Amino acid sequence: MKEVLLTALGVGGATVIGAAIGFAFRKISHKFSDMVLSFAAGVMLAAAVLGLIIPSLEYGGKFGLVMTVAGIFAGAICLNLIDKLVPHLHRMVDLDIESHNNGNLDKILLFVMAIAIHNLPEGIAAGVGFGSGDVAQAMVIAGGIALQNIPEGMVIIGPMLAAGVSPKKTFLVAMGTGLVEVVGTLIGYFAVSLSSAILPFALAFAGGTMLYVISDEMIPETHAHGNERGATYALLVGFCVMLITDVLLG
Repeated sequence: MKEVLLTALGVGGATVIGAAIGFAFRKISHKFSDMVLSFAAGVMLAAAVLGLIIPSLEYGGKFGLVMTVAGIFAGAICLNLIDKLVPHLHRMVDLDIESHNNGNLDKILLFVMAIAIHNLPEGIAAGVGFGSGDVAQAMVIAGGIALQNIPEGMVIIGPMLAAGVSPKKTFLVAMGTGLVEVVGTLIGYFAVSLSSAILPFALAFAGGTMLYVISDEMIPETHAHGNERGATYALLVGFCVMLITDVLLG
């Protein structure tokens, strides 16, 4: 339980770290943030496959394949429904800041709320990883999610400050989005702890949410500013780092 709490705080705290970087470097280039996000996408891709989907197959027994496929699609569909209700608005916010030098506050608050809502299933994915009993693997999964949270925390700061929100309130809002992830991590952990029968499906569900985030949000975002090749190699590096880590940890 101690490891879960520390991991939950680490995953949520990564957003706060990103926010701090956003305050320190308010004019961070798209190229730099895209490379960080691409690397995180590669780590998350490997974590989803190696740490969630393959263990789901192994724990599923006779119906492992069916449960895993169903879980992957259930996770993806869940996030797809969330996207329809509260879509991410990264590009829309960027356009507002660039064209008006002053953000539309309502739109920016919707953007921040979208990040907070999307953080819940990501936190659940981190918590579910501990259900397999492989703490090292769970920590690596959580690390991949935390990496993705750093640029997400960075991107919150500029638009809110430009919209006239005070630095103190901006930082508190960023911290709030991170706390959502802490709650999600604990939900995921306790859900699989209460019933080991749901573990295979829960692992695949978490993997499906991560695959959806990578394909629908992270990769398009990193390819939106003319650095597709660099972003692709950064993703491959992240994937290989995760693969090497997984092999070395056994």
